[in-house]
Amino acid sequence: MALSLNNLKPAPGSTHKKKRVGRGPGSGLGKTSGRGHKGQKSRSGYSSKSGFEGGQMPLQRRLPKRGFTNIFKKQWIEISLAKIEANFNAGDEVTPDILHERGLIKKAKHDLVILGNGDVSKGLKISAHRFTKTAKDKIEKAGGTATEIVKAAEAAA
Repeated sequence: MALSLNNLKPAPGSTHKKKRVGRGPGSGLGKTSGRGHKGQKSRSGYSSKSGFEGGQMPLQRRLPKRGFTNIFKKQWIEISLAKIEANFNAGDEVTPDILHERGLIKKAKHDLVILGNGDVSKGLKISAHRFTKTAKDKIEKAGGTATEIVKAAEAAA
C-alpha cells in the first residue's frame, strides 16, 4: 500500500489519549484533579514566575557574581586562509559579502579578520577589516592583494 495523504497515521503506540481530569474517582484524577489539597498551586488562575522558588532566595540571586564584562569589547569573525584557498579560484575577489553568499561566514555586525592558517597558492584580491601579519605576507607572496576595509566612522576620527 502506497503512502499518501489519505492514509497517513502515526506509528502504533506513539500517541495516547489525553488524560481527562476531574471526572470522578474511577479515572484516577478525580476530585482535586491531581493538584493536591489547598495551597497556591491548587487554585485556578495560578501561574508562577520563571525562577520563582516560593519565596526562597532564587538560584540566580544566591550564586556569586564575579568578574566584569566589557560591553565595548571588539568582536571579530575569523576565517583562515585555508578555507579561502579551498573555496576561491585564482584572480577572484574576496569580500565579507562574497564570503557570506558562499556560506563561509555568518552575516554579522562584527568585523572580519583573516588568519594565517593554511597556505595560499593563488593570487586573490582579499578585502577584510583586519589581517594577521602572516596572512598578509602569505597573500602577497602568492601574488595577491590584501586590502583593509576602513569604516566611515574610523576614517573620520
